[in-house]
Amino acid sequence: MDIIYGLFSLAILVPSLAVAWLRLHDIGKSGAYWLFIFIPLVGWIFLLAWFVKDSDLGENRFGPNPKAASASPEV
Repeated sequence: MDIIYGLFSLAILVPSLAVAWLRLHDIGKSGAYWLFIFIPLVGWIFLLAWFVKDSDLGENRFGPNPKAASASPEV
């Protein structure tokens, strides 16, 4: 049972890290800021605030705004 739990945890950790990394890129921050999670008590507060922040308008140093590509033109 421990092996199954370990494999499940690893299978969830890798995609979660990738999504968090990409989300930080959407707001113009380096993905390495994900490591703030290891700062006791306040690290997760910074990350939560950044995760709910709206994406940068236009293009940033990590590429174009992903919402701009899927936005339909207004009539």
